[in-house]
Amino acid sequence: MNITFLGAAREVTGSCYLVETADARFLVDCGMVQGGREAPARNRKPFAFDPESIDFVLLTHAHIDHSGLLPKLTRAGFQGPIYTTAATADLLQVMLPDSAHIQEGDAERAKRYARSEPGRSAELTPLYTLEDARDCLRQVRSTAYDQEFTPHTGARCRFRDAGHILGSAIIEVWLSEDGKTTKLVFSGDLGQPGRPILRDPTPIEDADILIMESTYGDRAHKDMASSESELIEIVDRTLHERGGNVIVPAFAVGRTQEVLYHLHRLTREGRLRNLKVFVDSPMATEATRITRRHLELFDDAAKHLAGWHALGRDLPYLHFTASADESRALNQIRSGAIIISASGMCDAGRIKHHLRHNLPRRECGVLITGFQAQGTLGRRLVDGATRVRIFGEDTPVRAAIHTVGGLSAHADQPALLGWSANFRKPPARTFVVHGEASAALAFAERLRAERGWDVAVPEPGTRVRWVGRAGGGGHDRC
Repeated sequence: MNITFLGAAREVTGSCYLVETADARFLVDCGMVQGGREAPARNRKPFAFDPESIDFVLLTHAHIDHSGLLPKLTRAGFQGPIYTTAATADLLQVMLPDSAHIQEGDAERAKRYARSEPGRSAELTPLYTLEDARDCLRQVRSTAYDQEFTPHTGARCRFRDAGHILGSAIIEVWLSEDGKTTKLVFSGDLGQPGRPILRDPTPIEDADILIMESTYGDRAHKDMASSESELIEIVDRTLHERGGNVIVPAFAVGRTQEVLYHLHRLTREGRLRNLKVFVDSPMATEATRITRRHLELFDDAAKHLAGWHALGRDLPYLHFTASADESRALNQIRSGAIIISASGMCDAGRIKHHLRHNLPRRECGVLITGFQAQGTLGRRLVDGATRVRIFGEDTPVRAAIHTVGGLSAHADQPALLGWSANFRKPPARTFVVHGEASAALAFAERLRAERGWDVAVPEPGTRVRWVGRAGGGGHDRC
């Protein structure tokens, strides 16, 4: 058996792992690279394998850095099934067409600039189209949590709740080859335990090979009580003392719903007051509706709050914008508004318009609640940029930039170590992925030092050959 680390190796986006046995070739995730000037070109590169040869895909969750190249895969000839959870299948119905719309829009803009920038000719064709996304969605097969299924000869799989976003999964895979069975575990993106809305990540007790994320593998989040106090202080100071707006870049799936949860609950408890909240993302609006349809995946506290929300008691003013005109009208609001908008890393979508209008204003604040990848506008803001370019214009950064890491949907280092402690014995090999090099290497060292595990941090393109416990495993760079 071979495993090739095609994406999210020493970086956070572009998750994609190719597994090959004598009987099958399959992918775990097929995500888009996000952040940095090289991202569009990297996403356009041909796949490092023949898409027609892939038998099936296992998808951990709906975020575009894990699912965003699936329509490209279909367009390139992949015809097999894509297995994922029911909630993820629902979210893909919104997210992949939205991504296709962005690709088509980018291509249309490239055509308009083609005369003045002839070198951009490669961008005149969309990465994939709405038709490609619809074709891809017809290949999606939904599977319940905790139920084994057989996607192919010699392969058994099971999705377990990862607690990251709605529908997110840890994937267990048992592969039978030459009379031996090897168990692979792909952690996917793990949620922070003890956080509201979703259940904690499912403990896994055994694996021969573990592929584990490390987004926050080098740091700890503040506890929830401290994070909530920080959120209250930011909102009160910005809205009521300075008289500005709070701009919240948030992923349409996961972050938006959790930020709304906190604002609603803190209002109910009397700790926030007189809020006017606008969700300016059609995809987030639909994702919120889908979230409410999957209450069975909520923890008990979130189920209780959902019941309170249905009664309409003590709610902040909440409006979901629908049209582009409504979105533009938000930029006329000078004070008192909390505007939640995508994208979460500030690199696309309506959030860029709101940042352009509010970043130059000292009375305003920007609330960062999720990870910001290298090369993104969000990362430049977090790193303290005093000027940024938005839509080709130089924009001064005078607004306060606040990072509340405790609201992140990703497990921090203590939580990652806690999840790893559930293994009854060390996996034969552990590969740390989905983290910038510094975070991945730091977390790998903790696993070696505290668990005594055999751990590697693969570079992009690393190919691992596994020949079973009896003969040991080897790896080489492809």
